[in-house]
Amino acid sequence: MTRYGDTRKSLREENLAPKKQLGQNFLVNKATANAVANCGKISENDIIIEVGVGLGALTQPIAEQAKHVIGLEIDRGLVRFHNERQDLPENVTLLHQDILKADFDELYRQSQAKLKIMANLPYSISNPFLFTLIENREKMDWATVMLQKEVADRLTASPNTKQYGIPTVLLKSCATVQSLLTLKPKEFHPRPKIDSVVVRIEFKEPNHVTGEPYDWFLLQKIVRTAFSQRRKTLLNTLSAGNFFSKQCDGDKKRGKLLTKDVINQAGIKESLRAEVLDLEQFINLTHAFSAQLET
Repeated sequence: MTRYGDTRKSLREENLAPKKQLGQNFLVNKATANAVANCGKISENDIIIEVGVGLGALTQPIAEQAKHVIGLEIDRGLVRFHNERQDLPENVTLLHQDILKADFDELYRQSQAKLKIMANLPYSISNPFLFTLIENREKMDWATVMLQKEVADRLTASPNTKQYGIPTVLLKSCATVQSLLTLKPKEFHPRPKIDSVVVRIEFKEPNHVTGEPYDWFLLQKIVRTAFSQRRKTLLNTLSAGNFFSKQCDGDKKRGKLLTKDVINQAGIKESLRAEVLDLEQFINLTHAFSAQLET
């Protein structure tokens, strides 16, 4: 099939080319596409959302395993390519759509269950895509995503490492993350400069770590504020977040004292930086902030 065996020829015949601005890298090996699809652990009753259909290399093995595939493709030329050739399996619905602008409520309705997503992501949208998944975590079942290796490393990073940051903590707060498969540049056209990694993200209830409920939106604000200036201490970054602006009526000195008390109540040293805290410590901070904000 041309979408596996001669990617360059297929693109040339249709007057298409990988678009640099879209970060397009097409899978060229059928066995590799099958291996990626198998990472999805798809069942025969699943309705799968595929992000970035491309030439259909991954769509085919997904469709062989799933009940139905809703394929989202931002490139109008590739949508035309498939509509003219009618080369996608019958159980695939192809939509010209940008996942970052997609209506997740509508996708949820079409899926008839929590969303299951497979994606060979353009590197340029990896971070906004991941944050979109986090924002829609309550509608998500799982996502099996091909990412640039350095992005995948961030998602599985440990505290006190350069890779550890906002996406690491927020994703761990609502999901488990596992790296499953590493792909070399030769598996794509055009060849990227670094390896790609297939990551499986399984979404959980926000209390899956400690078993206790907490204010997830407050956690998100704390994490984003704490990492806003990585080299500064927790006391300085969190004080700058103005968590107690209403209680202190603009008195920054008093706000800093309250922030100091909260950090101490969470059992954390105020001189630490965000990068050394694990998720449970951020959750402890969230409980402490919640208690102070309620007084």
